Amino acid sequence: MLQTVWVSSAGSWALGGSDCHWDGRQRTWTCGFLRAIIQRPRLRHAPNGAGRARMLRTIQICLCCCFVSGILYEISLLSGCFFSYLPVPKQLLRPEQVLSLGRSIIFLETSERLEPPPLVSCSVESAARTYQDRPIILFMKGLTNHTALGTSASYTAFSLLSSIKNVFIFPLQMENIFQETPLLSWYNQVVPEQEKNWVHVSSDASRLALIWKYGGIYMDTDVISIRPIPEESFLAAQKSQFSSNGIFGFPAHHKFIWDCMENFVLKYNGNIWGNQGPFLMTRMLKAICNLTDFRGTEDHSCQNISFLNPQRFYPIPYPAWRRYYKVWDPSPTFNHSYALHLWNFMNHNRKTVVPGSNTLAEQLYQAYCPTTYQGLIQNAQPRAFTRSE
Repeated sequence: MLQTVWVSSAGSWALGGSDCHWDGRQRTWTCGFLRAIIQRPRLRHAPNGAGRARMLRTIQICLCCCFVSGILYEISLLSGCFFSYLPVPKQLLRPEQVLSLGRSIIFLETSERLEPPPLVSCSVESAARTYQDRPIILFMKGLTNHTALGTSASYTAFSLLSSIKNVFIFPLQMENIFQETPLLSWYNQVVPEQEKNWVHVSSDASRLALIWKYGGIYMDTDVISIRPIPEESFLAAQKSQFSSNGIFGFPAHHKFIWDCMENFVLKYNGNIWGNQGPFLMTRMLKAICNLTDFRGTEDHSCQNISFLNPQRFYPIPYPAWRRYYKVWDPSPTFNHSYALHLWNFMNHNRKTVVPGSNTLAEQLYQAYCPTTYQGLIQNAQPRAFTRSE
């Protein structure tokens, strides 16, 4: 019976074999097929009338169960209850089925590694805790549909993230992501082995395609979420008149993202780091907006795009990134921030969170990704507690 119900979009559903539909405005249902069966007169005086009446009653009950199941499924999608009522195990869902909700928080891992480092795990976990009613998706290039990852100690972080109810981990298949976008022609011509910054460039392209196709928020894997972002269409200012591409959000099929993909191809230069990333976002924003310096903690807005103050995500600028791994007294409150970018590209994974060090980064782990932090403690070697940061 469950196979007769399917979801066609976030605002409609269908019952196989009938003409039931929901118009999305007046919330009226027309069910000719169901009505024809339910209203069919009983054969009270016919031979075996009682048996047929019972059979019809059974059919009515079964169809009503299907009908109600479809309604409950639709309500679960529309009301944010998606994760408390999944009709199938989340491991069986395809990326498109989750992304089609249009409210995903998207992370990308474009290297071949399969075990997410602690900072990646913290970023994903903190997003899952901050956005409990939204899908959190980690795309991993090293993962395939046939990759077997057990629960052994070697994949501790992977198992941790997989166990969070609103976290989904999928293979990153770029040839599929770039379909029906301006990036497909570029991808078919580029030679990854000859690209100087392929891990970064491929990530820059993939995040644009995913957000344009499905909408939502993209975040780098070194961004720790601390409170929900209230904007739908936004870019994050790294500093005055300069945009980051480490975190941004737009609804599906937004013209700005399409224009960025076209410019990505037109101005492509893989030898210049950031040319397809923050420099791309900045030049495209400057093309439609008159950017001015920020004063205080206010945000800017142009063409219905919010250009968010550097305090929202970059209260500690990149030249001072080491301050995340120092002890503060007192600790900052980050009252004006939605998330914190820890500048792992500058760090190159050299500095890590050491349990017991009382650094700012350790305090962030304790507050916003406590499960990752507990795993860090359990896996810490005795010598790690004596290392100086």
